[in-house]
Amino acid sequence: MIASTKPSALEMDAIAARHPHLLQSSTARRRRTALIGIGVVLYLAFSWWFFSIGHVLANANWGIAGTYLADWVSYEVRPEIAVAPDGTMAVSYQRNSPLGRNPNPEWLALEKRTVARTVEAPAAAQEAPKPKTSSSFNFMTPKAALGGGEAAAGQKIGAARTEQAVTRAVVTYDRSTRLEVADRLVTAIHGGETLTMTVDGADTVTPQTPLPSWAVQKRPGEKVMLSFGFTGWAEVTGDEVSIRNRFFGWANFLFDTNSPFFGKSYGEVARLILSGDRIDPARPNLSLAWDNILYNAEWQHLDVWTKLLQTIVMAFVGTVFASCIAFPLCFLAARNITPSRMTNQLVKRFFDFLRSVDMFIWALFFTRAFGPGPLAGISAIFFTDTGTLGKLYSEALENIDDKQREGVKSVGAPSIAVQRFGVLPQVLPVFASQALYFWESNTRSATIIGAVGAGGIGLKLWEAMRTNSDWENVAYMVLLILMVVFVFDSISNACRSRLMGRSGD
Repeated sequence: MIASTKPSALEMDAIAARHPHLLQSSTARRRRTALIGIGVVLYLAFSWWFFSIGHVLANANWGIAGTYLADWVSYEVRPEIAVAPDGTMAVSYQRNSPLGRNPNPEWLALEKRTVARTVEAPAAAQEAPKPKTSSSFNFMTPKAALGGGEAAAGQKIGAARTEQAVTRAVVTYDRSTRLEVADRLVTAIHGGETLTMTVDGADTVTPQTPLPSWAVQKRPGEKVMLSFGFTGWAEVTGDEVSIRNRFFGWANFLFDTNSPFFGKSYGEVARLILSGDRIDPARPNLSLAWDNILYNAEWQHLDVWTKLLQTIVMAFVGTVFASCIAFPLCFLAARNITPSRMTNQLVKRFFDFLRSVDMFIWALFFTRAFGPGPLAGISAIFFTDTGTLGKLYSEALENIDDKQREGVKSVGAPSIAVQRFGVLPQVLPVFASQALYFWESNTRSATIIGAVGAGGIGLKLWEAMRTNSDWENVAYMVLLILMVVFVFDSISNACRSRLMGRSGD
């Protein structure tokens, strides 16, 4: 005879008491899920309204954001075409042009001709006869001292001369974009549309055709802004046409315009280094090339790498010091290790004080105290991480298994031996894992606090961003920071995996 397996009423009540969630109806669970979903939706809707996200997105200037992003991966060449009232022009480049001292780009075609100019030069003033010393004044007018047929002092005499002048300039951005300047007439072609403007060589620009969508003039006669997308832009005023032609890549990344290797192909540089005659008799070409790369005036590789190393050292030293101080203090903060409640509370409040002040604020404080430099950054990391690691370490101690500690006590071991053999084996892998994580995290944090003067690459990054024109340098430093973070993250993860794996053996 088979006994019945159906649970009795008492057994059902016991199961319900131990596991009430098993007997909850599916309707109640569905209702709770729906309420949670409605709450999340309402919270998101409130956040959208409270922060005016829709208004911000609608009024955001995405064109400027796109330009900034383009500046990260490109560079501009900026010729300025000055237009004289007689229609002739003069072309100049920015002081630190990526094309070097004698730019002659293929995309800027110039037509020149010989013109005659009248140069106004002041005539040499004849020396006036000195008045008699016995007289206190002179009845002669100032011009009477000069001969009647002579020019007065300061009067200008015209002198004719001939010189080469630019009479036509054509800027080719790409296949669909071109700008031509000739006879005080500026013609812009972009995307199949043509805009013609006249300039007076002074301060007035007058469009001759309706403005297309890529041209903007706020008021009649004022400058006209021409936006050609990624390829660049131009600004037309009454006496000047400013060209901004954009090219993909980082200009002069290895050799700046002052280097003897500037403008040479990689093959030419390789031949010079391997078998060419010495450019500098005092050193080999390889040493000269390496020196030119390190001291590149535009990219400042050596300075950037040095600042990056400062950031790494700053994060490492700050984390090590914080771990060394938090380690002994955490035993005083753990209730199961130090029975004194007053000691526990004092140490825990000390940890709270250190970590409640953000690392950025500590950096500002220590920059004021010590001056700009890595010492301020190390101190900021040390103070913040001491509080955070101390709290984490003490919580790890409070969650240990007391059986192992009691086993060591039972053999009559002293208190230090109990902590050494009964506590440390349980928490040491956790301590090391958390310290490694903070070291990797502080590499990123050290970049941020460096921007306020705490040294490292953060300060260099902030200086490049403040110029609002060196965004390719910003991209270069950001990529270096990302590479360092990726490497340290991999090292930290590998070390933590080994530590935690050993703890389970």
